[in-house]
Amino acid sequence: MNPLVPLLVAGMLTFSTTPVLAVTQHACGKPSDVLNLANWKLTLPTGSDGHPTEIKQPQLASYSVDPWFTACDGVQFRAAVNGVTTSGSSYPRSELREMNGSKEASWSTDSGASTMEIDEAITHLPAGKGVVAGQIHDKSDDVTVFRLEGSKLYVTKGDDPHYKLATDDYQLGTRFKARFVAGSGQIMAYYNDKLVASIKVKSSGDYFKAGAYTQANCDNSSPCGAGNYGEVVVHGLTVSHNTGE
Repeated sequence: MNPLVPLLVAGMLTFSTTPVLAVTQHACGKPSDVLNLANWKLTLPTGSDGHPTEIKQPQLASYSVDPWFTACDGVQFRAAVNGVTTSGSSYPRSELREMNGSKEASWSTDSGASTMEIDEAITHLPAGKGVVAGQIHDKSDDVTVFRLEGSKLYVTKGDDPHYKLATDDYQLGTRFKARFVAGSGQIMAYYNDKLVASIKVKSSGDYFKAGAYTQANCDNSSPCGAGNYGEVVVHGLTVSHNTGE
């Protein structure tokens, strides 16, 4: 039922059934209030060269740090171009890595079916560069990712950063669903439930990652500072594994 809104018309008090737009205030809290982080660990763009900060369970359950990993309506992941990087990359990240309890998750694209779905919005890009907002990684390198460059959102394949175009008119802040389904020697990538890429690949030591992996650093993007960053807000994150047994 629409609320009654009092109006003064010709000196008489009358009522309108015009709906009133209610502004809902969402309390901010811990990222674990928004996402189930039980089987994840977090890598942040802080720490020392080659040794970024890692947060694991049980600490992750109550952890947040502004502005790199915070939560209100969704969980904000931010990585500035001058952030600390891992030993295997020249780019900074604020990103979750899939775990299996206290051990790092590791599975194969050949066995069973492994699925990750992210309800997310890419909210900021580093100057002139892109950001990765979800990926499958194997024991040595990324296998496929969702990567935004300008307004073009791509699904990559190995070293091909533009393998398939999911959309060419993405607007920053727009929520979308990214889903990977891996099994039977292939990976299927979906954008808003539409299949946009099918990749035949046999890999092992695989795991999912979600968050903001900024594709820029102080060598290829300016200015070199905290105000130049990639950012992703994740509203939902689910992972499932079907071993097929």
